Amino acid sequence: MRDIGINVNSSKDKKLTNYVINFIRQNVKNLNIKLYDNLENFTFEEAKNTEMMVVLGGDGTILSTAQVISKFEVPILGINLGHLGFLTSAEISELKEAFKKLSNKKFYVEDRLMLECSVNLNNEIKTYYALNEIVISKKTLARILEYSLYIDERFYTNIAADGIIISTPTGSTAYSLSAGGPFVYPTMDLIEITPICPLSIGIRTMILPSNSNINVSLRNKYETAYLTLDGQTSFEISSLNHINVKEANFKCKLIRIEDYDYFKVLRKKIISRTKECEGDK
Repeated sequence: MRDIGINVNSSKDKKLTNYVINFIRQNVKNLNIKLYDNLENFTFEEAKNTEMMVVLGGDGTILSTAQVISKFEVPILGINLGHLGFLTSAEISELKEAFKKLSNKKFYVEDRLMLECSVNLNNEIKTYYALNEIVISKKTLARILEYSLYIDERFYTNIAADGIIISTPTGSTAYSLSAGGPFVYPTMDLIEITPICPLSIGIRTMILPSNSNINVSLRNKYETAYLTLDGQTSFEISSLNHINVKEANFKCKLIRIEDYDYFKVLRKKIISRTKECEGDK
């Protein structure tokens, strides 16, 4: 490990981010570091000289980083400076042990499926990527929307609902879970479609092979909705916009330190958090 990038969430505590940056510089010898606070202009040439991207922030920072650099196959190491940090690889308290193991090559890389979303906007095809999910949802206080779903060019169903979540296994523990979707082990190759508050109780989460091609369109002729990617990017769409979703042709690469225990993290950061609402007995 000689050349790394560090992507900083500028909204986080600067003392914490500076502490982590200084820790890395002082404890990892012969290391070339390039700092980023905006990866929009990250290039292929930079990617060739970046062995790893250290992300300082929470899950949102990792999601926005993955959208930009996953196509370059640069592995991501997340250091949690956020609230949840479910996708991160280490907490601040684990820095010393984590970088000791990294230096001794005691780590591995997980490949996570990503989604590619294409939509026709103003007669131009726009393409976006998501690590967690793609959400099509109604506007606040708007009427319920109707959606037509096609899978591999075959009609699946019409759904009347507040929205639809198309998620990866990584995103199964995010919005999809809140909408009633199942836990899915994160390295599996599949896609979930979960309706948000459907009118019909017969409409439930559909699990599809990862090579499925999903097409969604609004049936409400004069209504608008929002298309949101990983909670990071959102814009309005209408019945004129057909949304096509499929597996991206690259994976997000997340670095996991030796002895990383997915089920331990799941219990601590997702399952056990529900107990916070139970109150004292």
